[in-house]
Amino acid sequence: MQTRRKPILTEYHLGEGVTAFSTMRQGGFSKGKYGEFNINRYCGDEEEAISKNRQALCTLLGISDNLLLMPHQVHLTEIAVINEQLDANLEGVDALMTNVPGVCIGVSTADCIPVLLYDPVQRAVCAIHAGWRGTVQRIVEKAVSKMSAVYGSRPSDLVAQIGPGIHLESFEVGDEVYDAFAQAGFDMESISKKYEKWHIDLPECNRQQLMNQGVPADHIAVSPVCTFVQSDSFFSARRLGIQSGRIFTAIIIVSSRK
Repeated sequence: MQTRRKPILTEYHLGEGVTAFSTMRQGGFSKGKYGEFNINRYCGDEEEAISKNRQALCTLLGISDNLLLMPHQVHLTEIAVINEQLDANLEGVDALMTNVPGVCIGVSTADCIPVLLYDPVQRAVCAIHAGWRGTVQRIVEKAVSKMSAVYGSRPSDLVAQIGPGIHLESFEVGDEVYDAFAQAGFDMESISKKYEKWHIDLPECNRQQLMNQGVPADHIAVSPVCTFVQSDSFFSARRLGIQSGRIFTAIIIVSSRK
């Protein structure tokens, strides 16, 4: 008989009618550096464990497996719009958005920054993968703009959650990464600090991008979790290596407005 295991989720409150969360490491079937809960098929984990973990999460969410969507991310800025046909190409995509109830869209991270957006007026959601490359290329700003273009979202209505990722004290970078942020026009005094080497504050970079696009500061929540520091509970590629599990940060519209 198969052991029943329940994923452990960190849940976020973005508003009524949506469920938003990040998975933690516990409560799944994966082993070793993938243990226990991983649903990413692109990091070397065993397919049987991934399938069991997906099944457990879908059961918890009350959806079928075909409604659990995660793209194959490539650290660029392609954004896919998910419609009722669920026919979007998820290859080479780093953000998903939808206004279809019951579809769980999410991104996969292990130190990179996941960002969730919810428009309670137009009833639309977005999940964004913002590693340092995507952050430099301003994927969050592009996602806000695309929500406005596709759904008519007003940035002032959006509610945002910046999920667990590597924080300033742990994110040491080379001069070439520092220079990339500086050349992209970021306020380096507010997003970087020099220890022995430069460190970059990725959550703050993405928070600033949201505000640059008109999302109110009090509509933005930032997870206190640094994945590098808390790698026992959340996956960290810097701690565990690239061949390890991934956090799934996702959002689902669960009810229609009355």
